[in-house]
Amino acid sequence: MDTSRLLRTTGTALAAAGLLLSGCTSDGSTASRASASAVRGTTPSAQPTAVPAALRPYYEQKPAWRDCGVPGFQCATMKAPLDYAHPESGQDIDIAIARRPATGPGKRLGSLLVNPGGPGGSGIGYLQAFAGIGYPASVRAQYDMVSFDPRGVDRSSPVQCLTGPGMDKFTQVDQTPDDEAERARLVASFKEFAAACRERSERILPHVSTVDAARDMDMLRAVLGDEKLTYVGASYGTFLGATYADLFPARVGRLVLDGAMDPSRSAIDMNRDQTAGFETAFRSFARDCAKQPDCPLGKGGPDAVAARLGEFFTALDAEPVPSGDPARPLGESLATTGVIAALYDESAWPQLREAIAAAQDGDGSGLLALADTYYEREPDGRYANLMYANAAVNCLDQPPSFSGPEAVQAALPSFRKASPVFGTGLAWAALNCTYWPVKATGAARPLTAKGAAPIVVVGTLRDPATPYKWAQALAGQLDSGVLLTYDGDGHTAYGRGSTCIDNAINTYLLEGKPPQNGKKCT
Repeated sequence: MDTSRLLRTTGTALAAAGLLLSGCTSDGSTASRASASAVRGTTPSAQPTAVPAALRPYYEQKPAWRDCGVPGFQCATMKAPLDYAHPESGQDIDIAIARRPATGPGKRLGSLLVNPGGPGGSGIGYLQAFAGIGYPASVRAQYDMVSFDPRGVDRSSPVQCLTGPGMDKFTQVDQTPDDEAERARLVASFKEFAAACRERSERILPHVSTVDAARDMDMLRAVLGDEKLTYVGASYGTFLGATYADLFPARVGRLVLDGAMDPSRSAIDMNRDQTAGFETAFRSFARDCAKQPDCPLGKGGPDAVAARLGEFFTALDAEPVPSGDPARPLGESLATTGVIAALYDESAWPQLREAIAAAQDGDGSGLLALADTYYEREPDGRYANLMYANAAVNCLDQPPSFSGPEAVQAALPSFRKASPVFGTGLAWAALNCTYWPVKATGAARPLTAKGAAPIVVVGTLRDPATPYKWAQALAGQLDSGVLLTYDGDGHTAYGRGSTCIDNAINTYLLEGKPPQNGKKCT
């Protein structure tokens, strides 16, 4: 249950996990991806005059767009310096980019860059599976819908760590250790994970921070020919967007940050806040479950339902149940991940009830399937690199939450207070960066983006992964932040059924008119 600071949209993930893995190329081979390399030399009209000389060849790239193998989409590869501190070194990495041209009619407004979160989420997969076809027709008519896989993610010099069988083993490690032996096994698993990342990805690991990705975004803006960046970032994508705005405030166009993070929070505070967020989401699920005739956790208030879920987890810790995969019986760790996966989106609550009921009857396949969508595990045992990139980015962006197991032990009471159900497991999961092979290059700090155009920050009151107070904080930190609130459940708000939210954001994207600061929607 490595859920530490995994911030992502999942509105389509549970229903279309396979689609989210669809590639920019028809065969997915390295050679095919490399053949889409951009050609440098033509200067777009958006060439910024303040770009350092060493970076100008990168900003002057002209992408060689080609068919993706997915109808309506085009793909290319953009070159970026591996190390922005030494762009003249000649060491480059490939950044995969994709677009769906504006469908018209009407005036083309430029490019709309979208990011689904993570860190580690594939922007291209998200674009092809949802944003490029599911955003409002009026938006798609006037914008080229664009995304990219950030460096270290999927098609863009991906971070690689464990093998499939190794990852299967890692996801089953007990993250609620009851004694010293179990704590030692958990620590060993984190060390093995980190060592595998170093062994297989040593070149890229120091260069996948959010700042690096934000610099790549500015290069992409210029390569696309846009004077300013128009962007919708969800979940972790809000931190990426806010980082961009802070680095390049004069190049901010229309930015929407949905399911916002608070960049001023330390790693341990973020993990504790997120733990409380999952508790809030679970209590919403519990209240709803108790009203349903098929609730497997019985009747009563959220405390009673939570107690029964805790008993269910304890039973699985003692004796896992069959899941249909002999190598992966459903134990506490996988079951907890499956529950957490469903809490991202209230539309998955019926599926969660059914999966828990089946597991109580000795069939863990339903909760295992939910956990697999969370980890982006394919039926053949292959994993997307989501969890590897997630750790690599998080561990660079901030120093680790804990110095070691003793520090986790000391923090357990505060995590259990935040969530009696999930607190212990999420506290131990936050140990993942402690043994990371690369020292953090970032630190928690407010992002102000002084002088930027209005930036719309969206918060959902009962968001499990990005607590509402984070949206309040980010909107307050940004010099031009505008807070838009959704009184609802689930992770993020745009495109999730609120006409009020969607109209406010669409009006901003199409007309440049932000909503009134503090506007609330249901």
